[in-house]
Amino acid sequence: MIRAAAALVALAGAVPANAAEPGPQCQREIVVLGAGQDAGAPQIGNSDDDGPVLLPSSLALIDRTEGKRYLFDATPAITQQLAMLDAIEPPQQGLGIDGIFLTHAHIGHYFGLAYLGREAAGAQNVRVYAMPRMADFLRSNGPWNQLVELENIRIVTVPHSSWKFPPLDNDAWRASEPQFLGAGIAATALPVPHRDEYSETVGWVLADPESWSFLYLPDIDSWSELEDRMPDFTLEALVAKVDLVFVDATFWDDNELLDENGVGRDMSEIPHPRVTETMDLLQDLPGEERGKIRFIHYNHTNPIRDPDSAESKQVVERGFTVARRGDRICLD
Repeated sequence: MIRAAAALVALAGAVPANAAEPGPQCQREIVVLGAGQDAGAPQIGNSDDDGPVLLPSSLALIDRTEGKRYLFDATPAITQQLAMLDAIEPPQQGLGIDGIFLTHAHIGHYFGLAYLGREAAGAQNVRVYAMPRMADFLRSNGPWNQLVELENIRIVTVPHSSWKFPPLDNDAWRASEPQFLGAGIAATALPVPHRDEYSETVGWVLADPESWSFLYLPDIDSWSELEDRMPDFTLEALVAKVDLVFVDATFWDDNELLDENGVGRDMSEIPHPRVTETMDLLQDLPGEERGKIRFIHYNHTNPIRDPDSAESKQVVERGFTVARRGDRICLD
């Protein structure tokens, strides 16, 4: 069962990765390894882009009680991201990856697995947690099946729960069977609507049921479509269930891909909840609840990419937070 904790130390303010840690070291800690959309920034073909560099979205969970480190999504920037993690918490042996939780089969979320293969790390039996379609895709298609055959990775297929889309007001709201990682930590997948050409799309809930919980949900098509699938679902109820929510912030609003003449891509064809929409949906929540939200997975065109933009300042003024690469959040 996932239960909200009474309090999270340091939850209100993430510690920059280059800052000295005050006092005792956190025993469990989240590190934001990247906060951009799949292609990062600058994106291919935009070499003149001089805005802040973005790496694709990924989190790490450091569990010092067990001496373990977990990744959420394996991005094309995994080499740089793992180096960042190593500087914070050096591996005990080898790569020091005790599990990778995949959200879906789009390039920014699983391409990094290739670097575990014979051409690069030559890793041994790195656990990769994936839902059934995602697991079948990896086992059935090259080059991913070679990683399986050479035992660079070991796929852990996460079965669907017997309740596919239950109401959120009971303990069975999860949509997959929990995976227990030791020291009381459980990982549970929450399937969500998205472009599912090759796999399901999920968010991951990690929880120590006695103290903390967080949700990593970098991609979803729309909150209303999720409500259609789960009639008893509301975004507010989901936020109430966990202590911290990393949520899809691909686009700021519907005008983002238009030029000054109103010409550009039809954004109705790119169904992600806009940051403005998500803030509007949650605006009436108490400040403590709004403070749980960390916007992540923002496109190179999204103005919150720039911490000094008016849009970034608006997010803060409305009681929310933009996730930034290097953020560190203590879960103790």
